[in-house]
Amino acid sequence: MSTPLGDFIRAKRDSIQPDSFGLPDRGRRRSPGLRRSDLATRAGISVEYLTRIEQGRDRNPSPAVLNALADALSLDAAERNHLRHLAKITSGGCPGRGQPVPPNRHVRPTVLKTLQLLEPGIAFVTNRLGDVLAYTSGFELLMRGTGLLESRTPNLTRYVFTDPRARTVFPDWDQVADERAFDLWLGPSAETSEWFRAELAPLAGEEFTRRLNRHLPPPHIPLRLNHPVAHELRWQREKLELPRTDAQELVVLLPADDATARAMERLRRQPDRILRAVI
Repeated sequence: MSTPLGDFIRAKRDSIQPDSFGLPDRGRRRSPGLRRSDLATRAGISVEYLTRIEQGRDRNPSPAVLNALADALSLDAAERNHLRHLAKITSGGCPGRGQPVPPNRHVRPTVLKTLQLLEPGIAFVTNRLGDVLAYTSGFELLMRGTGLLESRTPNLTRYVFTDPRARTVFPDWDQVADERAFDLWLGPSAETSEWFRAELAPLAGEEFTRRLNRHLPPPHIPLRLNHPVAHELRWQREKLELPRTDAQELVVLLPADDATARAMERLRRQPDRILRAVI
């Protein structure tokens, strides 16, 4: 039976070309990427042990083994954190069953003050489920007419997978969908993320469910967004993690080119800009 940890290691191994690690091409193979034996050698463990981890027959690899695998796969900092998180889920240290814990929807006053200081920029506070908890007038201006903020409790993940308008708003919809599904693994709690996935799956269908076991972090690329008035805009994203007790992050969108900056300046001439907090 597969596990999140085994799925991640196997997917990452399949994504690596042997020549990137200076390994020779050994001809035809049954699966793409790095051979299991090559990874085992690089990590200093047996092929049999790596097979047990990938197939879910060993659910408690030691921290030393996890670090060796991370080194052998050349994981970056975000991937290493994700590897440790999946190891906890796989071992039962982060239980995936039980009563869902309601996500924290309270945004601290100092965070709201920070949003005010970012005006008239484009910024919002969210959690890993995609709940949009507070935002600047610039974000409201950017998303006006897209449908995201029409709900009393807007949720970016639900919007991406269930609102047909999202495919027009986000030209790179597949990339955005991959990001939203991946973030659920890092949700406020394992119980809450599992509950949210179960609630969304019947509505979102196969486009959502087939992404749930993709454990490779999506590449970080500029966000393209089709605005109803300003047309295509391109954004760089900065994500700032708030304290762990908040289980939230502050996301700031910065124009990726001069055309986007000029388009937003034209939109900002519209009146009625206020800071919004979703209660």
